Amino acid sequence: MSHRRPQKEGLSSAAALRFVVLIGVLSLFADLTYEGARGINGPFLAVLGASGAAVGFISGLGELLGYGIRFLSGYVSSRTGRYWLMTGIGYVVNLLAVPLLALAGSWQLAAVLIIMERIGKGLRNPPRDAMLSHAGTVIGQGWAFALREALDQIGAMAGPLAVAGILYVKGSYHTAFAFLALPALISLIVLMTARLQYPNPHELERVAETTPPQPQRLPRSFWVYLSAMSLVAIGYADFNIISYHLTHVIPPSAIPIFYAVAMATAGGSALIFGRWYDRSGMPVLTLAIALSAFFAPLSFLGGWVAAAAGVILWGIGMGIQDSLMSAPVATMISPERRAYAYGVFNAVYGVAWFGGSWLLGVLYDTSIVALVAFSVVVQLVAIPVLLLTKKRGGNGSSS
Repeated sequence: MSHRRPQKEGLSSAAALRFVVLIGVLSLFADLTYEGARGINGPFLAVLGASGAAVGFISGLGELLGYGIRFLSGYVSSRTGRYWLMTGIGYVVNLLAVPLLALAGSWQLAAVLIIMERIGKGLRNPPRDAMLSHAGTVIGQGWAFALREALDQIGAMAGPLAVAGILYVKGSYHTAFAFLALPALISLIVLMTARLQYPNPHELERVAETTPPQPQRLPRSFWVYLSAMSLVAIGYADFNIISYHLTHVIPPSAIPIFYAVAMATAGGSALIFGRWYDRSGMPVLTLAIALSAFFAPLSFLGGWVAAAAGVILWGIGMGIQDSLMSAPVATMISPERRAYAYGVFNAVYGVAWFGGSWLLGVLYDTSIVALVAFSVVVQLVAIPVLLLTKKRGGNGSSS
C-alpha cells in the first residue's frame, strides 16, 4: 500500500523553520536547567561523600535508564501517535528533578534525583526527535538537528555560568539548584506554546507524492551505524567523572565555567558539522569523532590548560552526539517508524554508555592512564565501523 501525504509548498519551509526554532528555545531553557546542574553534580556528590566509582556508577546508571526508557517511549509514540504527550511527560520529570536537588542531604538521595532527571530526558527525546525529523525533510536533517542543538547549547552554556556566579557569591550548591527552578518553569511554558501552535508536526513532512512501503525490520545499515556509535559511547566519559577529577586541578567554582565552555563548543560544532553533513554526509561525522576522541588525555593527564583543551574536544563530541548523531537515522527510516527507531537506537546506546561510564569510573580509582588509553582506543575503533555504514548504504538500504 502506498502512502499519500498532502504537500504545503510555499508555507512548509517557513513553518518547518519556525517549528525547529521553537523546539530550540524549549531546549534552551531546559538545558539551562539541567546542564546547569550537571556542571556541578560531580563536585556535589563528592562533597556529600561519594567515591569516584560511585560517581561513575551513578552517571552510567542514569544514562542506562535514561537511554533504555527511550525504547519504550519511542515504541509507544510510534504505536499511538501521542508524540506530544510523551514529550510533555518527559520534560516535566526531567526539569522538576533538578531544583529538588536543593533538598538533598545525602549522596544517595542526590543520586536518585540525578537518575530521575536522566529518565525524564529519555522519555522526551525519541518523540521530540521524530517531530523534528519531519521538519528536517524540508530544511535538511543535519541543519534541523544542528539548529536545535545550537539553541540548546546557549542554555547549556548559560546554566553553568549562572551556577558558577551563584557559587562564587553564595558558595552553596543547594542555592544553585533552587535557582534552576526558574528556567525550568519557563521551559514548560514554551512547551505548552509549541504544543498549541503545532499540534500535528507530521504535517510538515515533505515526501514524494507516493512512497513505497518499507520492511518492518530495521535496515542492516541502521545496526552497523548503531554499533559504531555504541563504541563511541563506551569510550566517552560523562562530565560527572571529568568534573570529579577537576576538583583536584582547579577551584570548584571554576568547574561550571569549564562546562560552559564545553557547551558553547558543542553548540558551535553542531552548527558547523550539521551544515557540512547535509552537503557531504557520513565522512563529516567520522571526522568529528576522530577529533573528539583525544579529549581524555588532555582532560585527565595535564594541568588546567590541558584540561581546558580537553573539555573543548569533549564539547565537540557532545555537540555531535546530541545533534548530528540523530540525522543519519532519519534518512534510513520511514517517517512512521522513526520514533521507534530512535527508541531502539538510544536504548542500545544507553547500555553502552552505562557500561563505559561504570568502567571508566572504576579505572579512574585504579589507574588514570588506563582510563585514558581505554577511552581513546575504543573511540578510534568506532571509525572503521562507521565507514562500513556508508559501504552498506546509509540511505536506508535494507540489503
